[in-house]
Amino acid sequence: MSPYSYKEPVLTLEGVSMSYHGEVILRDIDAQVLDVVRPGMSQGQVVGFYGRSGIGKSVLCRIMAGLITPSQGTVRVGVEQQPVVPGTVGFVQQRYPLFDHRTLHDNLLVAAQRKHAPAAAREQVETYLERFCLTQHRKKYPAHLSGGQRQRAAIAQQLLCSDHLILLDEPFSGLDVAMIDELKKIIVEVTTMDELNTVIIISHDIQTTTALADRLWLLGYERDAAGQLSPGATIAKEHQYNLAEMGLAWHENVEAEPEFGQFVEHIKEEIRRS
Repeated sequence: MSPYSYKEPVLTLEGVSMSYHGEVILRDIDAQVLDVVRPGMSQGQVVGFYGRSGIGKSVLCRIMAGLITPSQGTVRVGVEQQPVVPGTVGFVQQRYPLFDHRTLHDNLLVAAQRKHAPAAAREQVETYLERFCLTQHRKKYPAHLSGGQRQRAAIAQQLLCSDHLILLDEPFSGLDVAMIDELKKIIVEVTTMDELNTVIIISHDIQTTTALADRLWLLGYERDAAGQLSPGATIAKEHQYNLAEMGLAWHENVEAEPEFGQFVEHIKEEIRRS
């Protein structure tokens, strides 16, 4: 097992509940992402949130991004643990939205200028174009980028204007095997760019997300004493998984390990039961 330790929290969900028109969607959700430290390397975090369709993952996603306010509870981000506000957490949606009338370079520059002075913003854009292998496409408009290029651009865009936290909503949906492999490499690249960089994945793709993550949380419904489902999805203590502690984090070919396969099957069974 690789040596590791934890430092300060970078994301905290405390007592998060959400109701719409009297219907409880989410209930008393607690989760905390800590800065993972591994000797001799810059090691950001990859964490995953699972749950069956319609359970409220998208609502939780928007709450973590600061786009909607929970009915109860708080979301705090960064080493200062400030309340989340829109823009603090980069939010990459499935369609990778970019400004159609701007070149790739200018799309990234608009994002960078939200956080940096003009000269620093231009410097940051050049760095990200190079790191994401997009330099040769800098003058292209979004319509002329491939799906993989748009995806890399959207992730770079959100990193440029957020504070180390980036949320990917169903990032593997509709991708072929080659694009999934490319995205996995991008996610690893993002986490190693800065010690505090944290990728939050909301996904149905249990195998791919588990292979990347060091922490997982599973949304589900609890039952009362009579065996009836309690309203609102929550995260039970037994549905919080530390993959580093289990020896399943940061392995290049972890998907080939028997213990990994057993854990994925366990997660699938828990989802079926929820």
